[in-house]
Amino acid sequence: MVDYVRMKATELADSLGVSIEKGLHEKEVQKRRRNVGSNQLQEGKKSSVFSIFIKQFQDFMVIILLVAMAFSAWLGETLDAVAILAIILLNAVLGTVQEVRAENSLNALMKLSAPLAFVLREGEWKRLEAVDLVPGDIVQLESGNRIPADVRFIKAESLSIEESALTGESIAVDKTDEPLQGTNIPLADQRNMGFMGTMVVRGKALAIVVATGMKTEMGKIANLIQTAETMETPLQRRLEQLGKILVVVALLLTVLVVLTGIWQGQDVYQMFLAGVSLAVAAIPEGLPAIVTIALALGVQRMIKRNAIVRKLPSVETLGCATIICSDKTGTLTQNQMTVQKMWVPTETMDVSGVGYQPVGKFVRSGKEVIPTEHSSFCRLLEIAVLCNNAVFKQSEEWQVDGDPTEGALLVVGKKAGLEKSELLKSYSKEKEYPFDSARKMMTVLCRSSKGQQLAMVKGAPDILLDKCTHYLQNGKVSRLTDTVRKQIQSQNDLMAKKALRVLAFAFREGRFSLSQGVRTVEEQLIFVGLMGMVDPPREEVKEAIERCRIAGIRTVMITGDHQATAEAIAEQLGMRRSFGLTLTGQDMATMKEREFEELVEKVDVFARVTPEHKLLIVKALQAKGHVVAMTGDGVNDAPAIKSADIGIAMGKTGTDVSKEASSLILADDNFSTIVSAIEEGRNIYDNIRKFISYLLASNVGEILIMFFAMLGGLPIPLVPIQILWVNLVTDGLPAMALGVDPAEEDAMKRSPRNAKEGIFARGIGWKIVTRGLLIGLASWLAFWVAYTEPGSDLTRAQTIAFATLVFAQLVYVFDCRSETTIFGRNPLSNRPLLLAVASSVVLLLVVVYLPSLQPIFHTTALGLRDWVLITVTSCLPVIVAGLLDQVFRRKQMMATASAARNVG
Repeated sequence: MVDYVRMKATELADSLGVSIEKGLHEKEVQKRRRNVGSNQLQEGKKSSVFSIFIKQFQDFMVIILLVAMAFSAWLGETLDAVAILAIILLNAVLGTVQEVRAENSLNALMKLSAPLAFVLREGEWKRLEAVDLVPGDIVQLESGNRIPADVRFIKAESLSIEESALTGESIAVDKTDEPLQGTNIPLADQRNMGFMGTMVVRGKALAIVVATGMKTEMGKIANLIQTAETMETPLQRRLEQLGKILVVVALLLTVLVVLTGIWQGQDVYQMFLAGVSLAVAAIPEGLPAIVTIALALGVQRMIKRNAIVRKLPSVETLGCATIICSDKTGTLTQNQMTVQKMWVPTETMDVSGVGYQPVGKFVRSGKEVIPTEHSSFCRLLEIAVLCNNAVFKQSEEWQVDGDPTEGALLVVGKKAGLEKSELLKSYSKEKEYPFDSARKMMTVLCRSSKGQQLAMVKGAPDILLDKCTHYLQNGKVSRLTDTVRKQIQSQNDLMAKKALRVLAFAFREGRFSLSQGVRTVEEQLIFVGLMGMVDPPREEVKEAIERCRIAGIRTVMITGDHQATAEAIAEQLGMRRSFGLTLTGQDMATMKEREFEELVEKVDVFARVTPEHKLLIVKALQAKGHVVAMTGDGVNDAPAIKSADIGIAMGKTGTDVSKEASSLILADDNFSTIVSAIEEGRNIYDNIRKFISYLLASNVGEILIMFFAMLGGLPIPLVPIQILWVNLVTDGLPAMALGVDPAEEDAMKRSPRNAKEGIFARGIGWKIVTRGLLIGLASWLAFWVAYTEPGSDLTRAQTIAFATLVFAQLVYVFDCRSETTIFGRNPLSNRPLLLAVASSVVLLLVVVYLPSLQPIFHTTALGLRDWVLITVTSCLPVIVAGLLDQVFRRKQMMATASAARNVG
């Protein structure tokens, strides 16, 4: 591609074997199409929906559930088997839907291909489908055209291309037809090239097609999307790990129970059935369903906060994000050029307001003023509005059709009360000399209502200033001295250092012939002033970045824009650390992979980067152990978005490609919404840990009561139907309610959790073991007391054991809400949990006291004395566990204090 950039038009045509005057011959076109293929993006091999569905059953936890379902069916527990099957099918359907949607990235990318092109073939201009283009074709382009392939411009007139979706450049790029000098020229700086899918916003051009289909820059992105790996979320890894642990535990329990029963002289077959029942009970078959429900409920809450989740498991990934790689244009900034400063000789005026909303104040020397009451500023604004081809309009929101820079000039004019339509009543346009990249100026000839002719000019300050001989100050025209010229240059430099894009404005009065050449008109100009504009940061982003910093999350800017602009925005938003570095795409191109990986964590701003660079940055940070969130809105962001641990796209300004590659879409394009989503993600993971703790400790309790009874030579304290009831009702309802537990106050004040952290980290494993052991012991104690009482029968003792187990679990569910103590949270703050506990109690009373259900559940009515025993024993686990935790924490504090004294 660099060779095409550096060639002259004639050399380029010769190298591609085409005549600029006649184009390609049809036979040659057919030959080239056979060699390079059609001009369209090719999709990779796509899996069928059925194969995707089958793949969902290859997950380790799902395989274990299938085994559990088979055992349940074999044991005659049909209801349990059906419930497990329903859970498996639900997860498979959800997984299939998500994966099919994720594969739509390339379909969206293909929509950016231009459907038609104006092509020169055998000396005739023809309108053909863009898919028929081949390298060497000569094409015509004009304002409003989407570029049909990668092209090299050989004739360009006032040409400007909107490339932000591809390169990240925040403003339309002025193009040239001249060869470029240098090597390794970044994509965004290839000013004589046009790229597939980008849009012509101004001017017209003649161009030669140099690449088609998958060989284009858009095709390279398509290939990156196809080959980009979708990261497995930390939760998926943890659940797979958990499944393996549970299988080992289940098998050990089965062997242990069988051997214990045989040692006690029990029937071998009966002991095998009992062991299998316990193994099935050890696997919390409701866990995948509750995880799915918790994620789905979290998704609903996130939608209310303008975050739309496309991939369910990725929700909790936000909770351990350590770095947010954010695109600048349209994500951190408005993607709407805005005039912020106006300067006329010796006076500066600041303009407030952002974006295309025509609301703002004009401030001079700290006081609000009306700019049109100042003659020089009024003339400056008149030129800005009249020397302009953009259209400013309002539908649902204010929008600009045309060049974004010219749109910004119309907006500042409207803020000052100057409407283009009203000015045209006083100044009629007679002729326009369009902007071109050689002159870097635009001029319009106007006639005032008094018959006076004026040439109104805008352009690059350094070029326009050379054309000026006088300047306007306080309504008076004076000769432009070297001193004033230096003042203008100094002001231009000052604005440029603040990353403002600066335009200069001038005019000339006189008599002009409409046949006059542009060079004659654009001389002896009267300098009026400068305007500095920028794509401003979103107002709420700075606070959001600070909240991320407090939460231990670093924000890194990755943009295709210029280094100075990127650094200025980063400074304004507080993104840069004192030692933070800036790297450009050119810097990265000269680095070795190892060298870059060592440096990547020190960089706060990446500027002038390509899609390949963005992908490289994400992978380098992941290699360093970071959980990376990548935000963006353009086609160029899609590969990195797909490869990141969580990809985030903009809902309003984002391209379809970036949305389809993402896991999360921000409906309001608001960076601060990411902070809300991170808080929600952390809370979801906390809640998943809570109900895993609840389910596993409860299941441990169920297993141990039966194991202790067998070990002591007692009858089985729970019949299979009672175990099934506990699993479906007592375990299920409160666990689901834990999934909607409100976030704790410190959720965004603690560091991100380690992505390698296991489910049982931070004391959860200890809590499961101790609470499960205590619940099992308390339930066994109640059973032993009831069974050994004189005159007691087995059914009454089993009913008491059943009720004690249920109540012990319902008390423990409140202990699960905090990782410290049962008193750490207000027990009334989770109403769904209160309702779930109350429902479980009512259902327990129904199966205990309803005569028609007593034979089915092997229960009997209990008296007041029985309930006293149940209440006391069911509260024992939490009381004893609380005391143990206090002792454990006190020892930890003493150990920490001792270590500190030793260090001192």
